[in-house]
Amino acid sequence: MYGLAQQMRRAAVSVPSNIAEGHGRLTDKSFALFISQARGSLNELETQLELATQLGLAQISQSAAALQDIDELARMLKKFLTVLQNHAAQH
Repeated sequence: MYGLAQQMRRAAVSVPSNIAEGHGRLTDKSFALFISQARGSLNELETQLELATQLGLAQISQSAAALQDIDELARMLKKFLTVLQNHAAQH
């Protein structure tokens, strides 16, 4: 249980950290790479939350709400990634 909680914390912290690091890069192409990494961390968090729920370590109602937030953030990051990639392709 402790190991899974630690992994979830790391994945959750990794999402905004990658966005912030990417924002500091000088090109849209580099920024897009970090947004892609943030999406990967978000996918890890989703998987870990589903696992915690299946193992009975998280309540279904709380997990469902968190999974909805994760899904919404994933959609937002995907749209942002598309914009960055299109912008980088134009330059």
